[in-house]
Amino acid sequence: MPSRRIPRPAHRPPEVKAPRMTTGTSCSHNHANAMRETSTRRLAFALVLITGYMVAEVVGGILSGSLALLADAGHMLTDAASIALALAAMRFATRKPSARRTYGYHRLEVLAALANALALCVISAWIVFEAWQRFGSPPEVQAGLVLGVGSVGLVVNVAAAWMLHGSAKENLNVEGAYQHVIADLLGSVAVILSGVLVWAFGWYLADPILSVVIGVLILVSAWRLLVKTVHVLLEGTPDRIDVSHLCDAFIAVDGVTGVHDVHVWTLASGYDALTAHVMVDPDHSSGRDELLNRLRTIAYEHFDLQHVTLQLETGMEACLEHHQTERSWAANSGSLTGNPARH
Repeated sequence: MPSRRIPRPAHRPPEVKAPRMTTGTSCSHNHANAMRETSTRRLAFALVLITGYMVAEVVGGILSGSLALLADAGHMLTDAASIALALAAMRFATRKPSARRTYGYHRLEVLAALANALALCVISAWIVFEAWQRFGSPPEVQAGLVLGVGSVGLVVNVAAAWMLHGSAKENLNVEGAYQHVIADLLGSVAVILSGVLVWAFGWYLADPILSVVIGVLILVSAWRLLVKTVHVLLEGTPDRIDVSHLCDAFIAVDGVTGVHDVHVWTLASGYDALTAHVMVDPDHSSGRDELLNRLRTIAYEHFDLQHVTLQLETGMEACLEHHQTERSWAANSGSLTGNPARH
């Protein structure tokens, strides 16, 4: 049974003039490159800070016998590894597409974030396991050394978090590193509390208890990152895109009678793509090129999409000659209708 014809919405968004697409895509490309360079510098700075402090924590943890310090150093190691991986992925992502990899290497950044999240889960499990072993007979901890190293760590993590905060909103790799740093910052607070409790009350159980707290913090940040990366790898719609609004904006253009087979996904951070089949009125006065430019203007400027592929059709029958329609958009109901397709 053919899919329904799609009615036009009652209210039309303001019409926009079609810009030169070459100019728009060039500006978007230059902006993306500038963001990548800024993110690279910030990641490199954070890597130097975190690596230096990680070495200090390992030495301090061994000398003081503090599992909290060693646990935080283990997390710092994953931070350093994840930042190094993110830097490598960013470098590879700038390589040009080829006949074998037509999208280039953008997905390496997502894969780096996935590897980072999985490593965090392993580290979290190890910390909790080691802490559990110490609950029965907590070792003696040198509180002064723990306090000193923990205080320095707090300063380092605050500096690293400040450096990464701006770029974390725009890049999944940087966001992963930022979440690590925030967890480390809270971990440094836990280390300081552990040192205070041991120094003031001789309560050595504070070390394994707060180590578990650090492990839980790591697991929380890992889970958040894992959910986001899996969503990208499953070609999920970006959170910032409302498909109903996008389709309504297309249907509101004069000459457009319907939209179906809509796909919006994220290739990598800052690189969102769209493909859609757009049904047009064959008797409309506007030419197909003019209509296509209007639709692209909406996608590029109103929804900030970086890669747009639109197929214009005069009706469902033209589409069905090649494959059955997967889904149609009914603007008045805000839902997908139609029968499953056999491609």
